[in-house]
Amino acid sequence: MSKETEAVLQLLGQHQEQILTEWLQEAGAAASRLTEANRRAMRGEAEEILHGLQSALQAGGDADNFQAPAWAALRHSLESLSRSRAAQGQSAGDTSAFVLAFKRPLFGAIQRDLAGHAERQLAAVWAVSTLVDAMAQWTVATYQQTREDIIRRQQQDLLELSTPVIKLFEGVLAVPMIGTLDSARTQVVMETLLQRIVETGSRLAIIDITGVPTVDTLVAQHLLKTVSAIRLMGAECIISGIRPQIAQTIVHLGIDLQGIASKASLADALALAMEQQGFVVTRTK
Repeated sequence: MSKETEAVLQLLGQHQEQILTEWLQEAGAAASRLTEANRRAMRGEAEEILHGLQSALQAGGDADNFQAPAWAALRHSLESLSRSRAAQGQSAGDTSAFVLAFKRPLFGAIQRDLAGHAERQLAAVWAVSTLVDAMAQWTVATYQQTREDIIRRQQQDLLELSTPVIKLFEGVLAVPMIGTLDSARTQVVMETLLQRIVETGSRLAIIDITGVPTVDTLVAQHLLKTVSAIRLMGAECIISGIRPQIAQTIVHLGIDLQGIASKASLADALALAMEQQGFVVTRTK
């Protein structure tokens, strides 16, 4: 253990409560906008990080190698902090600022305890600065990864919500498509629809593209892949919502939809589905 590390560890042990108090004050824990629950949570986070730091230093952790096993507990505490702040909607800057606020009370303790020892003061300040910077960088990296995970999960949820599979009546399913149809969304539609075909034993699926703004070669290919997958499951497909503009685009692109039933509206597709299934609708009056 270096002299600088030993000095920092000694400061953390002797002035733990004072450092915690000053850290929280610097981080804004005393602000009137914070509730008592927020203050307790912030103090708990600070205590966990402080204890992790002490354990790492006692184990001989080197700030230049923050990935070393000695820092595992501290890294875990910082990751928990980042995930919690990300889930609460706080920014990466606010999260790292909380960790960087740890510097001021440490600098104050160094100044008080090492007064008259300029060289030792400078070495300890450098060690603390390097260490806290590494901690702050770790929180930012974890925060960014957490936010990316949240965004991916939300995108997946939106994809699933935007492609509902509706059972219209016995043996007939419908999938109303709204918005741009890309590869990721096509995959979700295909998986969801095929699963529902298995669950319900349906023999006919209606894919309604009324809400799809444009149909190009890529969109058409996605539709054809979905239709092929449906047929492999022993079911048939009707494409509805083919407006005049979309029909002209399909013809100009030379896309072959022969063998696939298509209708201009969902109502027409539903009527065709009922006819194919042997249902007859009559007025009672």
